[in-house]
Amino acid sequence: MLSPQSRALIPRAMKHILFAVALLALAMAGMALAQQKPAPTKAPPAAATAAAPAVTIAVLQGLDKTTARVSTVEAPIAQSVRFGTLVITARACVKKPPEDPPNTAAFLEIDEARPQGAQAGTDMQHLFSGWMFAQSPALSTLEHPVYDVTVLDCKTEMGSSAKPSSK
Repeated sequence: MLSPQSRALIPRAMKHILFAVALLALAMAGMALAQQKPAPTKAPPAAATAAAPAVTIAVLQGLDKTTARVSTVEAPIAQSVRFGTLVITARACVKKPPEDPPNTAAFLEIDEARPQGAQAGTDMQHLFSGWMFAQSPALSTLEHPVYDVTVLDCKTEMGSSAKPSSK
């Protein structure tokens, strides 16, 4: 038998359990959305001056494990850049304002260009598609035997000074 005081605590405990289940469901839905490809993005709103539109750039760090060389790669949104045999396309880059806790993330699609032969050209193998987080690089990583790619920052440049790497 439960005492009247214990019976009064049951509805309160049920509310806490339901709240925890709802939070878990939201977290799982967010993870499922992060695994999907994003919808095509709309064109950014026109800047005040048409001659110098803002360009968002994902700043990435690439490590070549065979040579132990670390490189900084700047990937403009929706443009492919090369890092070794990797072809990296940044689809989105999000950076929190300075007054909020730091949390920079980029949605990346990473493919590998593998040569097939002199006549055949190259074969593209899809390696990664998803969000990478600067503060938690182990949360979502590229698993590759030769290369590591991590997100460092997002930046915005005015004008056409953004130079993507050769394709």
